[in-house]
Amino acid sequence: MLVRTLLIAAVFSSPWLHAQVIESTHLSGFGEAKYPANFPHLEYVNPHAPKGGHVTYAAMGTYDSFNRYASRGKSGQMTGELYDTLMFSPTDEINTSYPLIAEKLRYSDDYLWMEVDINPKAKFHDGMPITAKDVEFTFQKFLKQGVPQYKTYYKNIKSVKALNDKTVRIDMLKSDRDVLFSFVQRSAVLPAHFWKDKDLSQPLSEPPIGSGPYKVDSFKPGQSITYARVKDYWAQDLPVNVGRNNFDQIQYDYYRDDTVMLEAFKAGEYDLRQEGTAKFWATAYTGSNFDKGYIVKEEISNTMPRGMQGFIYNTESDIFKQPKVREALTYALDFEWMNKNMFYGQYARTNSYFQNTPYQAKGLPSSSELEVLSPLKGQIPNRVFGQAYVPPRSDGSGRIRSQMRSALTLLKEAGWEIQKGVLTHTKTGKPFEFELMVYSPTTERIADPLKKNLSNLGINMKIRTVDTTQYLKRWHERDYDMIFSSYSANPYPNNGLKIAWNSHYIDSTYNQAGVNNKAIDYLTEQIDLHQQDPEKLKALGPALDRVLTWNFYVIPAWHTSRFRVASWDKFSRPDIRPEYDLGLDTWWVDTTKAQKLPAKRR
Repeated sequence: MLVRTLLIAAVFSSPWLHAQVIESTHLSGFGEAKYPANFPHLEYVNPHAPKGGHVTYAAMGTYDSFNRYASRGKSGQMTGELYDTLMFSPTDEINTSYPLIAEKLRYSDDYLWMEVDINPKAKFHDGMPITAKDVEFTFQKFLKQGVPQYKTYYKNIKSVKALNDKTVRIDMLKSDRDVLFSFVQRSAVLPAHFWKDKDLSQPLSEPPIGSGPYKVDSFKPGQSITYARVKDYWAQDLPVNVGRNNFDQIQYDYYRDDTVMLEAFKAGEYDLRQEGTAKFWATAYTGSNFDKGYIVKEEISNTMPRGMQGFIYNTESDIFKQPKVREALTYALDFEWMNKNMFYGQYARTNSYFQNTPYQAKGLPSSSELEVLSPLKGQIPNRVFGQAYVPPRSDGSGRIRSQMRSALTLLKEAGWEIQKGVLTHTKTGKPFEFELMVYSPTTERIADPLKKNLSNLGINMKIRTVDTTQYLKRWHERDYDMIFSSYSANPYPNNGLKIAWNSHYIDSTYNQAGVNNKAIDYLTEQIDLHQQDPEKLKALGPALDRVLTWNFYVIPAWHTSRFRVASWDKFSRPDIRPEYDLGLDTWWVDTTKAQKLPAKRR
C-alpha cells in the first residue's frame, strides 16, 4: 500500500492544508491483509489443479428466476455468481478483498471518496468490455429498483460516477469507511446494455449476460440449471482465481423432498451432499454403493463461527410482543432429549449470536462491557448485568416438569392462564395459538417435540408448510408468527449487524424478528462507529450479545463444528482448507478416481 500526500490548492479555500490519499490493491475492513502485493495465488488452493469434469449438486424446492436481486420470485442456484464484483474476498480472511474487476484504487484517508480503476481486460460473456459506466449504471439501478435495504444501507453514498471508461469515482455525503469499502467489496457489476430496459425488482425468465467464471449452458425451468465454465474467462489467471473454479460443468437438480433427495444421491443421481440432518447422517448413509467404496462419508472439523439458528419470533405479532411470553416458550424446547433421541448426540446447544468467537458473552460482564451497558440501564433487562444467558437445560429424560412450571409462571405474569386445558388470555379471552411457517418436512420433524410440549401448556402451535416461493414471499414481507431460520455467523461485530437489528432497517428482510429497540439501535450504531477500534469491539460485541439473548428473540437451536460431507469418490482437494468455508470451489475431478466409478458418475 502506498500513501501519498495530495496538496490542496489554496484557490479551493479548503480548511485542510493536506489530505492523505491511499493507493492500494486491497481493502481490509478488519485487521491486516494476509496477502502481500503481487501474491501468486491464495494459500488454500492447488495452483496446478486440473480443469475438467462435470459435477452435479442437488437443491431443495424449485426456482422461477435468473435474477438474484429481484424483490420477488425464487432465484436459481448460483445466479448471484454470474457476475464478478469489483473486488474478491477470500474465505480465509475476515472482510479483506483483492482485485477482481478493479485493478487498483485510491481513496482519501477521511473516507469521503474513492476512485477505482477497472482492469482493461475485464469483459462480459458477450465480449463487451466492463466499464466504469457499468458500475455507475449498477448503482443507480439498485437505488431505483433494488431491495429497500440497499438504498438504506448505502444512503451515505452521494454519487457513483464514471470519470472515463476505466475509472469510477465514489463520493460520500459523510465519512463512512465501512459503507465505502462495502460498496467496492460486495457490489456485483451489471451489464448496462443487458439491464437498461429490464426491471431489476422482477424475476427474470432468461439467463442474463454475466461476467463470472461460469455461464448458464442449459436449463429446465424450475427443475435444473447447468452451468459451463467460461473457457476464455478474462480473470482466470488473476491471483484470486488461480486454482479455483475447476469443474467444466456444474449442474443443479431440484427436488421437492429431502428424503427423496437423499435417496437420489445414494442411487447416483448427483455427486456430493452436505448433510444437515443428524438422523440421516447417523442412519441413512448405507447401501451397496457405500460398501463398494463408491461413496465416501467424512466429517471435517472446523472452528468456524456459528450462526444463531432457532425458532425466531416475529415480535410484531401481538402474541409475541411481551418478552416474558417469548422467554416462557424457551422452556418448552427440550434440547437434551432431542439431541439424545433425534440427533444421535451430534449437536451442542447454541447460546450466542457470536458462537465460537472471542465476542461471545460469557460469565459476568467485564468492566469494559459494563462501561458500554451502564448508560442503558432502564432500557435493557436487568439480567444483562448478571451472568450471560444460558438456555434451559434438562436431564434428557423427556420429563421437564420444572421447566413447564417456570413457563407457566411467566405466562401467568404476562396475563395468560389455563382454562379448560387451553391457555387463555385473562382479559381478552383469546386462546394462545400461533403459526410456525416452514417449507421443509425436516423442519416439521424437529418442530414436533416443541409443538407437543407447548400443547401441554395449553398452547396450539400450528405448523404451516408452504412451498419455497410462497415462503420467500412471506419472509420478505415478515408475514409470519414464527419461522425456523438463522442469523448469519458473525466472526466479529461488524456494521452489517445494523441490517439485522437496527430499527432504521426495520423493513430489511434480514430483520427477521421485527426488532425495534432503542438500546439495540445504540449498540449497533456504536459497533459501526468503532470498526477501527478492536479493544472497543471486544466490549461492544459481548454487550450486544447479552442484550439480544436476554430479550428472547429466538428459541435457540443447536450447532455442530463439523462439515458432514458425503461424495461419490471422484474428487481431490488441496491440503489446506480455507478457515471460514469448506472450499468446494477449490476441489477438482480426479480422473484416476473417477474411472473406478460407474459411468454415470465419472
